[in-house]
Amino acid sequence: MTRLELRDVRKNFGALEVLSGISMTVDDGEFVSILGPSGAGKSTLLQLLTGAIAGEGEMRFDGAPLDDHGRHFAFMPQRDALMPWRRVIDNAALGLEVQGVRRRAARERVAPLFAEFGLAGFERAWPAELSGGMRQRAALLRTVVQQRDMLLLDEPFGALDALTRTAMQRWLEKMWASHRWTALLITHDVREAVLLSDRIYVLSERPARVVAEVAVPLPRPRTESAALAREAAAIEASILDTLLGAGRTEFPIV
Repeated sequence: MTRLELRDVRKNFGALEVLSGISMTVDDGEFVSILGPSGAGKSTLLQLLTGAIAGEGEMRFDGAPLDDHGRHFAFMPQRDALMPWRRVIDNAALGLEVQGVRRRAARERVAPLFAEFGLAGFERAWPAELSGGMRQRAALLRTVVQQRDMLLLDEPFGALDALTRTAMQRWLEKMWASHRWTALLITHDVREAVLLSDRIYVLSERPARVVAEVAVPLPRPRTESAALAREAAAIEASILDTLLGAGRTEFPIV
């Protein structure tokens, strides 16, 4: 079942055209990535979905016009945005509190998930006491516990070092395979998109348009193997060729 559908979505900031007719879908339980160069307007698209800004075109959720943005989406930004004056359990419960859940009840809902998210024993820790990967897991816990229809992930691992980022990507793939969240990921990392996604929409440079829709028919869980690595590398190469053909002069795999 299609949850999210965008038809000819456009956005200008004055004379600057950022999005030039974006059309795409996300199905129930699907992990979809939007991949494109830095500055192409990927985060702008998420701002449109969350209602932070207005644009043109049609956005529909479960077949109806998307007008109650907050009801459908749980958003995880590029940085963890943990509040340093709140303990980790209170940070994880914050999204529920914003929805009107009392703090004690919110804590009771998030506490059983700490072990699954690799945070057991750190409930009363301060954010500054966590590693970068642990902070991102806490931020993802805060996002998913809200039980919205879809996760919006805006380059959630972009600020991490390479080794931590790789570990977090593998962890998220396993978590998604277990829970089958409906997720839309913004990224400029080709390998990350291929590892995590069922489908990838490839955008051009600004003004962004969809230049390819790429299926990722790799088996899950995506454990390390020589055969899987070859298949993934072939998909990555195809995406890079598409980007180069769309006028991108360089597009690093990180």
